[in-house]
Amino acid sequence: MTLWQGSLIILGMFAVTFGVRFVLFARADKVVMPAFIEKALKFVPVAVLTAIITPMILMPNKHVDFSSSNPWLLGALAAFVVGIWHQQQLLTILVGVLVFFAAKYGFSL
Repeated sequence: MTLWQGSLIILGMFAVTFGVRFVLFARADKVVMPAFIEKALKFVPVAVLTAIITPMILMPNKHVDFSSSNPWLLGALAAFVVGIWHQQQLLTILVGVLVFFAAKYGFSL
């Protein structure tokens, strides 16, 4: 591939990406979404984060591990309990991380 071909490919990718996004943003103020879709869109970040971290928690060694020696699972369970009980994000993250590190390094001594 020559420099000219590479430049044309990059320019084409820019045009397609910019075009799609520009059309969506330009029309955003004219589009009114139904209330149920607006409500459902609030759950997208939680759903995506859950889909990303669940395999890491349940399969730390490339196989399913529900044992009490899985520090990822212990940290996630502790964070879940604290999150449901107190509903404070910073506290939930702190407890989850502390339990994870205690299970990973503290109990293995």
